[in-house]
Amino acid sequence: MESSDVELDLQRSVQAVLRELSTQAPALQSNQGMWRWSLHKKVERDPGKSPALVRILLRELEKAESEDLRHVIIPLLHTVMYVLTKATGITEELYQRIYAFCTRLLTLPTPYCTVALDCAIRLKTETAVPGTLYQRMVIAEQNLMNELYPYQERVFLFVDPELVSASVCSALLLEIEAAQEQQTPEACMRHVVSHALQAALGEACHAGALHRKLQASPRRTLEQYFHAVVAAVEQMASEASPSREGHVERLEEIYCSLLGPAAGRRGGDPVQERPPSIPLPSPYITFHLWTGEEQLWKELVLFLRPRSQLCLSADLEVLDLQGLRPDRELARVSVLSTDSGIERDLPPGADELPAPSSPEMERAGLQRKGGIKKRAWPLDFLMPGGWDGPPGLHRRTGRPGGDGEVLPGVSRLHTARVLVLGDDRMLGRLAQAYHRLRKRETQKFCLTPRLSLQLYYIPVLAPEKPAASRQPELGELATFLGRADPWYQSNVNTLCPAIHKLAEMPPSLDSSQTVDPFILDVITYYIRMGTQPIYFQIYTVKIFFSDLSQDPTEDIFLIELKVKIQDSKFPKDGFSPRRRGVAEGPGAELSLCYQKALLSHRPREVTVSLRATGLVLKAIPASDTEVSGSRHCPLPAAPVTDHSCLNVSVTEVVKSSNLAGKSFSMVTNTFRTNNIQIQSQDQRLLTLSLDKDDQRTFRDVVRFEVAPCPEPCSGAQKSKAPWLNLHGQQEMEATRATPKPLLMPINTFSGIVQ
Repeated sequence: MESSDVELDLQRSVQAVLRELSTQAPALQSNQGMWRWSLHKKVERDPGKSPALVRILLRELEKAESEDLRHVIIPLLHTVMYVLTKATGITEELYQRIYAFCTRLLTLPTPYCTVALDCAIRLKTETAVPGTLYQRMVIAEQNLMNELYPYQERVFLFVDPELVSASVCSALLLEIEAAQEQQTPEACMRHVVSHALQAALGEACHAGALHRKLQASPRRTLEQYFHAVVAAVEQMASEASPSREGHVERLEEIYCSLLGPAAGRRGGDPVQERPPSIPLPSPYITFHLWTGEEQLWKELVLFLRPRSQLCLSADLEVLDLQGLRPDRELARVSVLSTDSGIERDLPPGADELPAPSSPEMERAGLQRKGGIKKRAWPLDFLMPGGWDGPPGLHRRTGRPGGDGEVLPGVSRLHTARVLVLGDDRMLGRLAQAYHRLRKRETQKFCLTPRLSLQLYYIPVLAPEKPAASRQPELGELATFLGRADPWYQSNVNTLCPAIHKLAEMPPSLDSSQTVDPFILDVITYYIRMGTQPIYFQIYTVKIFFSDLSQDPTEDIFLIELKVKIQDSKFPKDGFSPRRRGVAEGPGAELSLCYQKALLSHRPREVTVSLRATGLVLKAIPASDTEVSGSRHCPLPAAPVTDHSCLNVSVTEVVKSSNLAGKSFSMVTNTFRTNNIQIQSQDQRLLTLSLDKDDQRTFRDVVRFEVAPCPEPCSGAQKSKAPWLNLHGQQEMEATRATPKPLLMPINTFSGIVQ
């Protein structure tokens, strides 16, 4: 195919992707997402098309900038960055043009400037040291151990068999296993060496001969060349001013040692020989069936330390993490100091601070709180409040993801990407596990310093009838994510029909036949490019029962709390006696006390009594107009919760009298509040259902209280640091007295697009 025909074909595919973004298509439409996938497959099968595709995407980006078509900027940026990660024939001039475009986007509001900054940071390194993005991604995802780049990643895919059919679970497991059978460590090391040499040398690299030489090399020889290439790339990328020419010279020496001295004087591949494609292996994914809220914490601990190094009890309460004791001791000293105040009792070097120009002091200056004089770590380092936040502006460019260091000298070398499949009920169970994990960290500070946790969600709903509504009841949060992020809607929300089609297909018995795994490819794309989280407030509910011998219980919910009126009544000597003068009718007499949500943020308590047949407390905005004023933070680096509120819908019973007698009508009243207390005033009992989950239903309830869930340990401790003066101690106590809300992040491609 001629060059003009290639560019014309790619241009048509890019225009199809853009039309898909501009068309108001219904949610969860099965034909969405295929154009983006087919576009990447074209350059994957023929890497020579990559420069042409990058030029086309850059033209579309510049056109979108000039015409102010912001809704296509972030999808095009993610598309071009995904192509550049795999490509090997991109010129330095093309890299610099894309980098200059990203720097121009920094003047736009979030999320455009946030995504552009992340792309610019990666492009700057890739321009000087080609092949860095590919190498780091493969090393981290495949857990290829290397001292110069020790980061490791793992994808944990959780599926609840009670919510997802067995056929879907088995189909996903078979597709993941089939893809990972061919991804041996030797194959991944060959890909890294070949890609680094081709990216640096360009046409001077004999790709066919290099491929054959690496295939014939034994494992020991292959490991030597792999570590040599990684050392050359990482050492050059770590320099303050990396030189592209020096990088090419170092890799040319490795290339000549592989193919002989004559290889450096030989040109590129012969015209008739097509260079072999270098695949980007899918990340290492472990498949888990959801068993309970303790499972998430257990799997993360096993990821940090292999099973052979752990001694696990039945409930993991006596877990002994080898190698993490210094962090736990450091956390203990910050709560209760054993310093006697006598100078001779101090350990040697206790008063010595790092040099002012050292990296430790630079990091401490970016994270420093008021009042600290002699310690480099922040005051609230015990609270993992910024644990799951997105990367800040000061993060290291070599890291695969996650935020900065929590403790000085302790790097987060592990990134856990937790992907859950299911409906709103699965997200409610994930919120329970997330809350439980954060509570554990207040007792055992072992995961936070060394692990970056990223959460992802793919909706898998039961097949619906054609007459069903477009917005399924159990896909409320997926609908909101698709409304907030159009690229998430186009790529992730469309997987639901494809997953059900995969489950209906008979398994292929011919293992020699290669099939492009569409679902796994889209999951991989989402895991790699979905770096911008949307934060969701978790709410806590305290429940009081009619049986006074039963203690009140507490639980949390993420999406919805639904209240129904039971037909049964509690005895007259129960918790709340029936009021006199209450007219009989449908529903129950309820007393509501809540703090009304106002734009001025002034507290306004409202108390009202009414007869209602039910209530629904929604934590997810129901329309596009509520996104901008919602408590979901559009700024990933600093989530704001001033507008956090619940949308309460009350089905009120209105009594009217006429000539025919008394009649009752139903009226739905809605209001927004930060917290609410509801109590039954007559003998009717209530039934609470959390996050639409039948397993989380509470009966015989007479009163309950709902409020934003605070961060575990936030505001609960008022410890005093003996090295602080009186002003510093008062400031620390005031900071801890205000509880932080517990937010659960779910990663998307852009966050909330205003």
